[in-house]
Amino acid sequence: MSDLQAPLRPKRKKGLVDFLVHFRWIFVIFFVLPFSTLYYFLIYLGDVRSEMKSYKQRQKEHDENVLKVVKRLKQRNPKKDGLVCTARKPWIAVGMRNVDYKRARHYEVDLSAFRNILEIDKQRMIARVEPLVNMGQITRVTVPMNLSLAVVAELDDLTVGGLINGYGIEGSSHIYGLFSDTVVAYEIVLADGRVVRATKDNEYSDLFYAIPWSQGTLGFLVAAEIKLIPVKEYMRLTYTPVVGNLQDLAQGYMDSFAPRDGDQDNPEKVPDFVEGMVYSPTEGVFMAGRYASKEEAKKKGNKINNVGWWFKPWFYQHAQTALKKGEFVEYIPTREYYHRHTRCLYWEGKLILPFGDQWWFRFLLGWLMPPKVSLLKATQGESIRNYYHEMHVIQDMLVPLYKVGDALEWVHHEMEIYPIWLCPHRLFKLPVKTMVYPEPGFEQHRRQGDTPYAQMFTDVGVYYAPGPVLRGEVFDGAEAVRKLEQWLIKNHSFQPQYAVSELNEKDFWRMFDADLYEHVRRKYGAVGTFMSVYYKSKKGRKTEKEVQEAEQAHLETAYAEAD
Repeated sequence: MSDLQAPLRPKRKKGLVDFLVHFRWIFVIFFVLPFSTLYYFLIYLGDVRSEMKSYKQRQKEHDENVLKVVKRLKQRNPKKDGLVCTARKPWIAVGMRNVDYKRARHYEVDLSAFRNILEIDKQRMIARVEPLVNMGQITRVTVPMNLSLAVVAELDDLTVGGLINGYGIEGSSHIYGLFSDTVVAYEIVLADGRVVRATKDNEYSDLFYAIPWSQGTLGFLVAAEIKLIPVKEYMRLTYTPVVGNLQDLAQGYMDSFAPRDGDQDNPEKVPDFVEGMVYSPTEGVFMAGRYASKEEAKKKGNKINNVGWWFKPWFYQHAQTALKKGEFVEYIPTREYYHRHTRCLYWEGKLILPFGDQWWFRFLLGWLMPPKVSLLKATQGESIRNYYHEMHVIQDMLVPLYKVGDALEWVHHEMEIYPIWLCPHRLFKLPVKTMVYPEPGFEQHRRQGDTPYAQMFTDVGVYYAPGPVLRGEVFDGAEAVRKLEQWLIKNHSFQPQYAVSELNEKDFWRMFDADLYEHVRRKYGAVGTFMSVYYKSKKGRKTEKEVQEAEQAHLETAYAEAD
């Protein structure tokens, strides 16, 4: 795509909803922020209380809670009680998609007690945790031990269960893959109440490979064993500005972590962490990080930046300064680096609080940030919710590394959204074909970033209001998402299922591979108990009757398959 000229669009007539969205910051400051702070504090107290318990006590509570789940499942009458789902309220989820399957009659199972770190095994280098443990909780425990999960998603609120059943990535994913690739074992409660431990080499290996991206539709995840790695106290971060067209920016990004000689497994050439931010069609900053000891960071002449302090500039704006002052290096405390985007929610905070990045606000009220996403969703109302679905984009495009330039050009032409987040990840060549998989024959091309056992992909994160919306022009959000999804299908790329989707069922299974998933659903009795991943992910606000009819049709199909 060489023509970057954005299409001309007519002006959009504004209404009451525009007014409510424009001044929503008043409600956020006086209601959402204080309640978010209180909520975070209460959660923190609960986490501290959990950490004070012995591992033996936590394991005992875990076993008791698993038995409650098993008992609840076995009490279900399939012909009367409907399909099974968790009892978590729809607005609690961090994702943007409508959780319509919870609007109708369903059989709820409460998993809210599963939020404990069960064990940190330093010998096996494994963390055994429950699904509602979040990233802030796990790093608070592991980083002081100079340990970390191999992949730590940036936002504190993201949970282990969501990152496994859905999608999780970080700046270390170019080495370790997606979050689910770092899991060693799953503890799953199946539809019939059996509790099994699935690993890649035991009798449940097919279930092990099918769990990622399944959205909890194969069974209830009640614990996971996740790989730990040794880390140091600081991250030595190099900020490198690149100027040029979008293809130039894409190449500069690739060169920041993928050696052109193909030596992708050489730690001397490949950094520990990678991240890119494209600020305009001609400017980007790419960051490469390496773990550094406290002694190295505090050497004379080195700059230490405690980005976690509430009054500090938002991280994406701090990184942008490299465009003016050129390449520079600084040291950031490791845990603060992991959660560098939490306080401003990447750059979404600028839309929520237009002046939230100003020095006076950061100094006076920055300690209240971030607003809890679930509270924002719970208080936005029907009209504002629909407005965001039409006038706002929260999407991740997982594309092969060599197509990043094309993806950037497509986003510019269709959406004009900046900044754009770039984060690479390996897509491994596995013994079985899972829902997401590398391009067939990728290993024969020897493209930059690829190895014989994994193809390098990149998350192109598109989060913000499109340029036409900011200019007051007509913008069809649903049509833009449809075009995006078709582009992804055409280019062997993937869309995480947390996002709003316009895919019909046929196109959904053109994007994802269904074979292993459907085989495992039938084998372990999920059909007729748990809804299918498409049904759980698809968009649409429906009445209770409509959802019940869809559920009944799904059940009838399940019974026919069973017969």
